[in-house]
Amino acid sequence: MRRWLVWIGVAVSLVFLFIGLRGIDFEEFVQDLRQADPAWLAPGVAFYFLAVGVRAWRWSSLLRPLKSVSAGRLFPIVVIGYMGNNIYPARIGELLRAYVLRRDEGVPLSSSLATVLIERIMDGMTMIGFVLIGLQATPMLQSDPRAQQAIFIAVMLFAGASAAFFWLALAPARTNRIAEAIIARTVPKRFQGLLLGIAHRFVQGAQSLRSPRHLAAIAVSTVAVWLLETLKYWCVAMAFDLVLPFGGLMLVNGLSNLFTIIPGAPGAVGTFDAGGMLGMHALGVNESLAAAYVLTLHVMLWLPVTLLGGFFMLRQGLRWSDLRRAEEATA
Repeated sequence: MRRWLVWIGVAVSLVFLFIGLRGIDFEEFVQDLRQADPAWLAPGVAFYFLAVGVRAWRWSSLLRPLKSVSAGRLFPIVVIGYMGNNIYPARIGELLRAYVLRRDEGVPLSSSLATVLIERIMDGMTMIGFVLIGLQATPMLQSDPRAQQAIFIAVMLFAGASAAFFWLALAPARTNRIAEAIIARTVPKRFQGLLLGIAHRFVQGAQSLRSPRHLAAIAVSTVAVWLLETLKYWCVAMAFDLVLPFGGLMLVNGLSNLFTIIPGAPGAVGTFDAGGMLGMHALGVNESLAAAYVLTLHVMLWLPVTLLGGFFMLRQGLRWSDLRRAEEATA
């Protein structure tokens, strides 16, 4: 990977880290950290790994038209992918798990990456939904009728976009025709091949979504994943004796994860924290306590899965050189 891309990511993360943490009182921040009850962190980690297990089941369902692979066999691969995202830039963990799946199960890289694309789209839609729901818990929205009207419009647009996604997912051939027609008429020729490739991957990954029943099951599992992760946010909040509405924690979850779409340093350093701080500020939590909460949450999201991913990586005989092989193989 080009080093200048890595340094740009580090610079972006530093900027967002500065934005997220500016204005905090360092002494209060340290005091808040010391007063946290670590007993709440263990159940939070348990909820997180339960969510990873649901992710493995969801991926197994998406892969079914290509090959039947149990969620139990996929769980270590998903964890390895998270480890890759946490220690290597550009979210190469997604490529790494596709690479490991090809090595272990013989699933073509392009096919497994197509299912990963569907996962990311459904995760993004769920996060937007969480933000819209969570905004209802903010003091600003409750006291401003204009804000309530804006959220209502946003909800309607989100519902329309979700309906369009499901409509396209259920009809792959129609999706290909629509994508080809739109790209041919609106996109310069030099970019058409790239966008058509993305569209065709979406269609390929959507093969398992042709059944409305199957599509509903995968959609429900996606919501379950993020609700379980929100329970981890709640456990960490309880460690700091923060009594926040569950909808408010959905807002923090949605914003912190949507901010990770912005390319940054490995582990979403800075971008995750800025999104989480924005959500905590919207809920009226003071800067120092919010910073202690968000940074503790980030460490608890990063450390356990990275350690377990390293264990699975060693057990499966993977080496650090496989990260580069995964990048080269998917180029």
